[in-house]
Amino acid sequence: MFKALRNLFRSAPQPRLAAVPECTRYYLIGDIHGRLDLYSALIDGIEQDDAARPGAESHVVLLGDLVDRGPDSAGVIARTRTWQQQRSVRVLAGNHEEMFLNSFQKPEVLRHFLKHGGRETVLSYGLSKKQFNAMNLDELFELMPKLIPQADIDYIRNFEEMIIAGDYLFVHAGIDPAVPLNEQKRSDMLWIRDRFLDHTGPLEKVVVHGHTIFNKVMDCGNRIGIDTGAFRSGVLTALVLEGDQRRIIQASQSDGGPIEVFQGERER
Repeated sequence: MFKALRNLFRSAPQPRLAAVPECTRYYLIGDIHGRLDLYSALIDGIEQDDAARPGAESHVVLLGDLVDRGPDSAGVIARTRTWQQQRSVRVLAGNHEEMFLNSFQKPEVLRHFLKHGGRETVLSYGLSKKQFNAMNLDELFELMPKLIPQADIDYIRNFEEMIIAGDYLFVHAGIDPAVPLNEQKRSDMLWIRDRFLDHTGPLEKVVVHGHTIFNKVMDCGNRIGIDTGAFRSGVLTALVLEGDQRRIIQASQSDGGPIEVFQGERER
């Protein structure tokens, strides 16, 4: 009888926390959107963090939207390619990369791209504001293949759609909660919002995503949103996953002041 009572009052087992594979460390970076200054500072912070911690197989994953809106998309692309020569850096496609690639197809698609941050991307490849303003849409469309290096176009075209690491899935926008992971559509992974964001039930993996801006890292249990709106907030976020632990590194700039890199989220 006493044994039965002990069993009755025994604590229920705690659910296992989501984890990445043993002896690995993942740095997930949210939407950069042309903020090379914040990105460079965050790279330095990540390298210092990784060097200061016990040895692990470390990986960096960029969650897409490297380009548009901010002032130096070309510089972000170049810096990423350089970083990939030094460590494991994988890049996911975002909806802004898709708009960028599609803008080479016809002028009307280019018009849409320019309205959603593409103007800044075009200027970052060396076109002056004066030259840009003097061109009509057809003239700019003819110039685009000459202005943007084919190597950059090919590079962006090869960005990945999703990455799985242990109990986590990394993707730009999210997934369709009603569809198995191996049947997800590219359009959803790059563009989805409400059907994914409003889903409160469990998912096959804990989804780490960007695309939708939040004032702080949004951990909802089944998903974690880490797009903190770098191009307008001045805060670029990296989520660090190691074992079943999570940390945050941010690069932040307020009112045009110096960029600071710190652990954890800063109140805004």
